[in-house]
Amino acid sequence: MVDNPPGQPRVAVVGTGLIGGSVLLRLHEAGLDAVGWDPDRATREDGRERGVPFPDDLGEAVRDRDVVFLCGPLPSLPETLLTVAKHVGDGCVLTDVGSTKGAVAAFAVAHGLTDRFVPGHPMAGTERSGLTAAVPALFEGAAWVLCPAAEGIRPFRMLSGLIVDVFAARVVPMSPSVHDSVVALSSHIPHLLAGSLAGAVAGADVRDAVLGLAAGSFRDGTRVAGTPARRTADMLFDNREQVVRQLGQVSAFLDGLASALRDRDIDALVARFQRARDLRTALLDRDLLAHRREFPAGGDHRAEVAYLMELGAAGGYLTGCRIDGDRVGYTGHLPATTDAA
Repeated sequence: MVDNPPGQPRVAVVGTGLIGGSVLLRLHEAGLDAVGWDPDRATREDGRERGVPFPDDLGEAVRDRDVVFLCGPLPSLPETLLTVAKHVGDGCVLTDVGSTKGAVAAFAVAHGLTDRFVPGHPMAGTERSGLTAAVPALFEGAAWVLCPAAEGIRPFRMLSGLIVDVFAARVVPMSPSVHDSVVALSSHIPHLLAGSLAGAVAGADVRDAVLGLAAGSFRDGTRVAGTPARRTADMLFDNREQVVRQLGQVSAFLDGLASALRDRDIDALVARFQRARDLRTALLDRDLLAHRREFPAGGDHRAEVAYLMELGAAGGYLTGCRIDGDRVGYTGHLPATTDAA
């Protein structure tokens, strides 16, 4: 074990694929007392070769930790949460990195874990998988969703500071339901579209000719189709209601494009693509304004949680969370068109 920097938590990472491995390697790189655990023996051995402690026993890995990141496959998260909770103290903060939040958040409520479990989702990754694909700098500048609850505000505050300070990410507070609605459009449906394009070409008579001419637009448009199929299927299945609902909007827009082509309506085609281009430009050129908000560190946390939820739903994020005496202060950022008061 390393000598932990003063005030820094002792951390365990359970599940060390691409995301979990990147979390673990960044913690280790930052000099924190961090251990990993993975059900795969070869992965544990690989981690040890990288100089990171990897106990064979899950209980040993998480015992006496201050924070545990749960980074296994989506279907395994509920059971892993229960198992880890039994091995750690009541003061240990638990969080996950799953790409959907509704189901695991409801599970935590049902099992009385909301005072120490904060659902989370770092919006970063690649189409690769496994500890060998892990990148310590993967989360720099990325949005990292955390779902705060009034009874779990202490662990939310602690995780917010850790994520900003160690991972250089932007904390986006959101309710589980808003998160799942948003990622259906921002992440999950793009996987459907990439898979549809790649799958259509895979069955086309001109498959090899397409691969021979494929340039940036095809490579960019199908990049996430390279994600392991089971991982993509688990993500989509777990958020299927939101994905199906939001897919209607995408289908309607695509139908409009097809209609413009059939009707030889160049003006309608231009108008639709201009609308799409404007959105792309907004993505790349968002103007956000910083502000500072303070709340009582103790007592009723409803106003604090309401502020956090409104911030994330409005497209904002946090880059600071500090407790000073009996006050907690947040450094938040909101789009310039949003009232930050």
